[in-house]
Amino acid sequence: MARQSPQRPDADEPELDDTDAATAADEVEEDRPPADRALWEEVRIDPVEIALPSGTGFTLRAYRQARELTPTDVAERDQDDPFLARRQVVETEDDEEVVILDEEFAALSAEEDDEDEEKDAKARRKDKAGASDDEKAETEAEDEDEDDEAGDEEVPVFLTHKGRLLLFKTPESLVTFIRSGAPNDLSQLDSWNELSERLEPADIAPLDEDTYELDLVVENLRGGHDAWDHELLIEAGEIARDLAYALRLPAVLDMLSSGSSLDDLDEALRASVNGGVGGFLGRRRLKKIGAQTASLGWRTIVGKISAVVDWRD
Repeated sequence: MARQSPQRPDADEPELDDTDAATAADEVEEDRPPADRALWEEVRIDPVEIALPSGTGFTLRAYRQARELTPTDVAERDQDDPFLARRQVVETEDDEEVVILDEEFAALSAEEDDEDEEKDAKARRKDKAGASDDEKAETEAEDEDEDDEAGDEEVPVFLTHKGRLLLFKTPESLVTFIRSGAPNDLSQLDSWNELSERLEPADIAPLDEDTYELDLVVENLRGGHDAWDHELLIEAGEIARDLAYALRLPAVLDMLSSGSSLDDLDEALRASVNGGVGGFLGRRRLKKIGAQTASLGWRTIVGKISAVVDWRD
């Protein structure tokens, strides 16, 4: 939508200077009642707003211990979606076409994982063969402790179904869906019934920290180091990691994993917003990160997330 030209004030109306205008805006903000967060705090679920190149939508997110959750079922998604199964042709704003080959990457990763697992299994068998009974018992106990720690880890879960993120264009459509009793992955939470009974459209008011603009990330990175919006990019990394985990997108998790180029970007951004020596070193690290590489990586991530969105009116 084109930006409207400012209207000329009537002669009888006094013009507000910058200070008066700011004061008036603050008064309007203060008069606006804050969204009631009591319900969200009780059910431990939050409304989230996500902007993607294809539009902006509302969804829900919660954090629970991994042992409490059944992961979303991606069998149908992976079978039907050519983006995930084979390749995707992405048309950019510059009318470029970039072919992302996932099949070769997946096959190579699976082969490497199989080799690593086989080596680990052989090493464990060798260790157990030469270990005493006490050592074996200790090893088994350590393995159980590791499993318990993994189950106690708090992980994200979204309003998803069969491997797809449900995004709603209006608060009303989101509330209607929740009240309908339609199947989704959040319904497994013990607080879901209470939310569906009490939720109203006015409650769908995401906090600033739960509002993400993935549609701006690639363009911002293309602008070069001096134009990078640190807060925008850091928040994009947070929501992308959450979505990749909840939606079971291993390629995205790998691109953002520790030691990757995009993880280096994230760490440098976080360091640069701090003061002192750490902030200085972070800014120096940012200048060594290629803007083109970062933008291409993020274009792939946004494309993969967009490919598993189910838009609802």
